Amino acid sequence: MSSPVHAERLARLRAELAARGLDGFVVPISDEHMSEYVGEYAQRMAWLTGFGGSAGTAAVLPTKAAVFVDGRYTVQVRDQVDGSLFDYVGVPQSSVAEWLGAHVVAGQKVGFDPWLHGIDWARGLGRALAVKGAQLVAVDANPIDAAWDDQPAPSGAVVTVHDAKLAGQAAGDKRAVIADWLKDKGLDTTVMTALDSVAWTFNIRGSDVSRTPVGLAFALLHADATADLFIAPEKITDAVRTHLGNSVRIHNRDAFEGALADLKDKKVAVDPDRAVAAIFTALEAAGAKIERHRDPAVLPKAIKNDIELNGTRAAHVRDGVAVTRFLKWMEEVAPQGGLDELGAAAKLRAFREESGALVDLSFDTISAAGPNGALPHYKVDATTNRAVESGTLYLVDSGGQYADGTTDITRTIAIGTPTAEMRRRFTQVLKGHIALATARFPKGTRGSQLDILARQYLWADGVDYAHGTGHGVGTYLAVHEGPQRIAKPAGGQAGTEEALHAGMILSNEPGYYKAGSFGIRIENLIIVVPVHIDGAEEDMMAFETITFAPIARDLVDSALLSPAEADWLDAYHAQVIEKLGAGMPEEERGWLEAACAPLDRAPTALAA
Repeated sequence: MSSPVHAERLARLRAELAARGLDGFVVPISDEHMSEYVGEYAQRMAWLTGFGGSAGTAAVLPTKAAVFVDGRYTVQVRDQVDGSLFDYVGVPQSSVAEWLGAHVVAGQKVGFDPWLHGIDWARGLGRALAVKGAQLVAVDANPIDAAWDDQPAPSGAVVTVHDAKLAGQAAGDKRAVIADWLKDKGLDTTVMTALDSVAWTFNIRGSDVSRTPVGLAFALLHADATADLFIAPEKITDAVRTHLGNSVRIHNRDAFEGALADLKDKKVAVDPDRAVAAIFTALEAAGAKIERHRDPAVLPKAIKNDIELNGTRAAHVRDGVAVTRFLKWMEEVAPQGGLDELGAAAKLRAFREESGALVDLSFDTISAAGPNGALPHYKVDATTNRAVESGTLYLVDSGGQYADGTTDITRTIAIGTPTAEMRRRFTQVLKGHIALATARFPKGTRGSQLDILARQYLWADGVDYAHGTGHGVGTYLAVHEGPQRIAKPAGGQAGTEEALHAGMILSNEPGYYKAGSFGIRIENLIIVVPVHIDGAEEDMMAFETITFAPIARDLVDSALLSPAEADWLDAYHAQVIEKLGAGMPEEERGWLEAACAPLDRAPTALAA
C-alpha cells in the first residue's frame, strides 16, 4: 500500500520539527483530558498516519517512524497505515520507549506535547532517552497543529443540564461528597480533568466528542464544596448557569493553566492516570503540594444508583426492540444480495431513531461482513465497505445514547448456511458468555479473576481472543468507563484489579476471530448485583443481564451445550419475548417468538 497523502504529511511534520530544532516527535491518540475517544480537532494520529482506531501512538524520527497498537488493531493498522512509511509495532510486547531507545542517537531531541501525555509516561521516556544520550523535550505548541492546514476547531456546542430525575443525585450533593473526601484526606483541592467525570459531577452533558455526551471542560473542586469550572463561555446557557448555582465559578477554559498557578502552598489531589503531564508541571512550578489520588468521581460514577439503573434498564428494552427489528430485517434482506456494511449500519440506526428517544450512537457501529468481522474494532467506511454475502457471518457491534442510559450490544448472524467450524466457535463463545453471565463470586472479587470463565472453552481448542471480556459502561456517558474491567491481568490493563461493586455495569463479550475469514462476538451488558445463597458464609455477588435481543439459534451446536447452558439460553430468550414483545410492531412479533423458540436439544457431547 502506498499513501502519497500521508507521505506528504509525514514530510511536512519532519520539516516543522527541523525548524524547531527537534529530531523526533511522539503523536498519541489523546486530548488534553486523556480521553479514549477524542474530538475531531485532536485526531492528530489519524491525520498523520491514516489509522482510524481509538488507541495507538506514532513516533517519528528523521528517517524512521512507527505506529504502536495493541492486539485489537493488528490487522486494521496494516490495512490503514503505509508500511513503507511506518513500522508496525505491537504493544505491550514492545513500547514507544523501547523503539525510540533502539533508534535514537546521542544528541537527538525528541519532542512531546505535555498536554497529551501522562506524567509517568513522560518521565519514563525521558529516562529511556537519556540512557542513549538523547533528550525528551516538552513543546509549547504541537507541531502537528502547525502542519495540519485544515485542522477543525474544538466544538463550540452548548452543554445541557442532565436532570437529577435521571441522574438520581443532585450535582450539589455530589460536590459535597467530594468535599468531604478532600477534608478526610487533609486536602484543599482536587483537579478534575476527565470529561465524563466533569459531566457526571456537575450533572451536565455535551456533544463535543463524537458519540460521548460530554463538554470540553476542566474543574477544580475544593474542600468547602465550591468549584471552579473552566469551559468556553459560549457553551454555557442561562439554564446551565442557573443549574450550576453560585457555588460554581465559571471561567474560560483557556484560564485553566493560569488557575493552577494560584494553588501555591495548597494540598492538591491529582490523578496521574487522567491528568496530563502539563498539569503536574504547572502545579510543581506554582509550589503546590501534589498528592496522587484517583479522581474522586471515578468510583461513585461507576456504582450506579437505583434511578440510573432503572433508567438504563428502560433504555435497553427500547434499544433491544430496535436491534431485534434489525435482525429480522437482516434475515429477510441479506440473502437477497445487494446489501453492504454501510447500508446495514444505516438501517440499524434508522430502527433506533424510530423510538424518538435516540440522542446519538454510543460509538461508531461495527458493521462487519465476512473477513472484516475478524477485526474486533473494525470501522466501516467507503474504502472498506464490503458486501454482505451468502455463506458468511455478519457481526454487528452497536449501541445508542439515550437520556436515561447507554447501550452496547453485539450480535453475530449467519448469512445462509453456516459451516461446522462457525457453529463450533460460536457455541464455544456462547458457552463462555453463559459462564460469565451465571457466575457467583464473593464480594471483593476482581475482573481479572472472572476473565477465564469466558475463555475456557476456546482455550480447550487452543484458540483465544485478543481483547478484554468486559468493560465498564456509563449511564448516558462513555460507553467505555472505568475503573472496573474483566480481562486478563497481564499487560497492566487498568481496571482488571478493581473490585466489582454492586451497581456497576459491565459488558460480557467474549469472541473469536479467524483472520481473513470471519469474526464472532456475543455481547450483553450486565449489572453487578448482590445475591442470596442459602448457607453462604460470605457476601456473594452475581450478574443481572440487561440486554435483550435474540441470539442466533442456527449458529448454536446444541450438542456442545450442557443441559444447564441450554436452559439458560431458553430462559434468556423467554425474557427477550417478555421484555420486547409489547414494543414490537404486531406483524413482527411472530418472528420474535420464532427467533426465541426453545432449542432443539441434541444429545450432549463432552464439553468442548
